[in-house]
Amino acid sequence: MITGFAVTVAICATLVAVWSFVQSVRKKLPDNALLAGLAVVELLLVAQLVIGVVLLIDGGRPGSMATYLAYLIGSLVVLPLGTFWALAERTRSSTAILGIACLAIPVMVLRLHEVWAGASA
Repeated sequence: MITGFAVTVAICATLVAVWSFVQSVRKKLPDNALLAGLAVVELLLVAQLVIGVVLLIDGGRPGSMATYLAYLIGSLVVLPLGTFWALAERTRSSTAILGIACLAIPVMVLRLHEVWAGASA
């Protein structure tokens, strides 16, 4: 994995999470700007998927292929599921749900990076 890109994804997801929690405290529902922030994070996750696949094609091997693929693909699913849940509920807590979904992303990216690094350790 590319460390700088993984850090960028984690920071962006954390910033959107903080934004979501601030909106939740202000008793705001998810708005278009927040959804656009989520879309940016999701696009970064798609780019991470492409990078991950290219690294595999180039011959790189993670410590555990199954775990690596689970985190790589699983990180793509978290935000759409959180967004679906938040938009279906449409309450103040729905904005907090988006924040929690965003906080899961840095954890998954960190774990993905650790699994990848396990091959070279």
